[in-house]
Parts: sequence; C-alpha cells; structure tokens
Amino acid sequence: MSENDCSPRKRYCKADKEYTQGDNELPKKLKKDMKGILLGYGNPLLDISVQAQEDYLAKYGLKADNAILAEDKHQPMYEEIPSIFTDVDYVPGGAALNTIRVAQLLLKEPNATSFVGCIAHDKYGDILTKEARDVGVDVKFQYTDKAPTGTCAVICTGRCRSLVANLAAANCFSEDHLDNPEIWAAVEAAKFIYFGGYPLTVCPQAMLRIAKFASENNKTVLMNMSAPFLCTFFKEPMLKMLPYADYWFGNESEALEFAKVNDLGTEDIKEIAIKLAQLDKVNKSRSRIVVITQGVSPAIVAQDDKATEYDIIPIKQEDIVDTNGAGDSFVGGFLSELVQGKDLESCMKKGHEVANKCLQNIGCTFKNTPL
Repeated sequence: MSENDCSPRKRYCKADKEYTQGDNELPKKLKKDMKGILLGYGNPLLDISVQAQEDYLAKYGLKADNAILAEDKHQPMYEEIPSIFTDVDYVPGGAALNTIRVAQLLLKEPNATSFVGCIAHDKYGDILTKEARDVGVDVKFQYTDKAPTGTCAVICTGRCRSLVANLAAANCFSEDHLDNPEIWAAVEAAKFIYFGGYPLTVCPQAMLRIAKFASENNKTVLMNMSAPFLCTFFKEPMLKMLPYADYWFGNESEALEFAKVNDLGTEDIKEIAIKLAQLDKVNKSRSRIVVITQGVSPAIVAQDDKATEYDIIPIKQEDIVDTNGAGDSFVGGFLSELVQGKDLESCMKKGHEVANKCLQNIGCTFKNTPL
C-alpha cells in the first residue's frame, strides 16, 4: 500500500508521516539523555473505526462516550463492521500506545520512548509494529500464538464514540516477559514510566512489579484510570497501584466513579482531585499530582491541598471530527513536556494543544492538523 492510500475499507491512515512534519528540534543538551527516557505499558490494539447511527449502538447494548471490554455478544462486530459499512478506518490504537506515540512524535528524538504490551505475528500486529517504529517508538512487544492481535471497535455517532475492546493477544501479556534482559533494561533506562489503566484487567502483577522498582529508584510513575468500569470492577488492583503513582490522570466520569466506589464522600471534581492527591504515597520525596480533564470545561490539577483550573483551547463543534484518542493525546502532549523538565503550566498547555488537534482527525492521528 502506498503512503497516500486511504481508500475506503482499506484506510490505514498513514498519518504518521504527517506527524514528522515541522522543525521543532530538542535542544542538543537534552538529546544525549533522551534515549528510552519514557516507557509505556498498555494493551496495544488496532482501532476499527466507523461512523454509525444510534440504532447500531442499541443493537449491541452500547452507550455513546463509553468504553467497555467486549463480551461474547459483541464478537460479531469485528467481522460485521467492514462487511456492512463502506467507510471503515483502521487506526493503530490502544490508549497507552496512543499516548506514547504522541509523546514520541513531539520529542522527535528516535527511541526517546519505548513500549511493552502483547500482540501476535499477524497482519494487524505488523501494522501496529510498523506504525510505532515509523515514528521512533522502540517497541518491546511480547508475541503470542494463543490469540490474534487485539482490536477495538470504535463506533462514532456524530461527535461521540463508543469503544469496545477485544483484547485478544493483549490479554496474553505475562509477567515473565519482564524477565527478558532486553525488556528489563528498558525499565531500568526509563526515567518516566506511564501505565494505562486497561492492563489492570490483564496482568496487574507486572504493573506492580515495575511500579515498585520505579518508586524504589526514584523514577517518575504515571498512571491513568482509563475507564469508569476499571474503577469499579478492578478497584483492588487499581488501589494497589495508586501509592506508587506520582501523577494520576483521568476524566470527570472516571473521577466520579472512583470517588463513588471508594467512598470519598463528594461529587465535586476539585475535592475528588485533592483527596486523590492526598492519598498515601510510597515515594514521599515529591507529592502526587492529579490531572482530571472535563471535556469542554477546564481541566483540574490538584497537588497537596490545592486544586487549579486550566482552560482548554476552544473548538467549534463543526470542526470536531472524532473524539476518540483526544484524552490519550492530551496525556501524550503533557508527557512530552514533562520529560524535558518543563513546568506544569507548559505540560498542561501542550496537552490541550495536542488534544485540540486530535479532535480534528480520525482517531489518534494528525493528518489534518500536523503536530
């Protein structure tokens, strides 16, 4: 397939070439310390994205602007979507991989980022690997023959999206992958380690092992709640990760769900953020920073007993193409500044800039609005 091949039913959205446009280079003094500085861990998935009507959501019992794991009743979707819709996009995804790819695109220095997760040696796995490597991510995939590469059905209704993740190979990640010297070397090299919340359903013991090591060695640990259902059904493993987190990300629905299931006694987002920031922390050399996004409303950042609002960049409704990946892009922008030693205001500004651009594209791509 050529670089510009985006024909219906076969569009892999080779937007990563557009990502590399621009000449904002890192300062030379930072480059020598950039290799492997940021490590991500999550569920790598290929997004199968389509615009549909609300009756298609109803057919599978789905809700707009929600994210769930596929049940048996959802399995037919993955073959059905390309057979009944004429305009389907295949976009490399998985929340944590989206974030790491965006950070890498902004950092520009090859192999500044690395990523661990599990895929299969198949067509979709080859797409994920190529897209990540093309932009400079040093992927450290575990491979399995027990299941195909994971996919995520992205059902867009207007400007809303419903995510149905079929983990497949991603669900096969095992802790012993960390025993591979090459993989653990990436953990040791990283100064910042970012966890998506979704692997809590797969291998929380691997997450905890990395987080403990990072905390003991004063590395910066970052975690995303990722979805409301994780706060409820995977409450215990999430709470085991929280003490190691220096940064804790989420959106307002995730924050509200966390507060509910953990009896924080409030529905005020600022109060929730402050209480999250003040929960017990293992590495006491720095206080926890909690970042809660709220769609079109200002993002909330809490540290110690203080919460601050950061305004988003306004965008016209008619300019929004797809909301899928905007949150992942926000965190990617945030991390790209953080690993360079920038202050919190710069991190938030970059996060909002990148999220704004992502909203104007399909999935976590930037073909229409190059970074």
